[in-house]
Amino acid sequence: MKYWDSSALVPLCVEESSTPRMHEIYRTDPTVVTWWGSEIECVSAFARLERENAVTAEMVSAAIARLKSLGAAWHEVQPTPLLRDTAMRLLRVHPLRGADAVQLASAVIAADREPATLEVVSLDARLAAAARREGFRVVGVGSA
Repeated sequence: MKYWDSSALVPLCVEESSTPRMHEIYRTDPTVVTWWGSEIECVSAFARLERENAVTAEMVSAAIARLKSLGAAWHEVQPTPLLRDTAMRLLRVHPLRGADAVQLASAVIAADREPATLEVVSLDARLAAAARREGFRVVGVGSA
């Protein structure tokens, strides 16, 4: 089981330069845990790609269908007071945006506050650096 942030989930749904690497990581361990809001963040990324004319409306529809299929099998960290409090602590410790703090807080909770027990899959350099400082092994950004 690995914690996947939305930056790593997007290339599983739309073709990007990181898609082959993310598919490889997913194939080796398809048990995904992620935050409750990851689907929202992914659809936001798809919509941005469409606005930038990087993908078509049909490609976005297909990406959302792939996302829904993936989401049917993954485990989600739910929005709770513990998640909120952990994210607020992480914002004081690391240079993260709010949504990234929630992603990292979700990984902390998924790991039962034992970061060494869970890998984080991320393509976001800032989030990956904070995850490493918290004690997670990060795959995706800068990993082989």
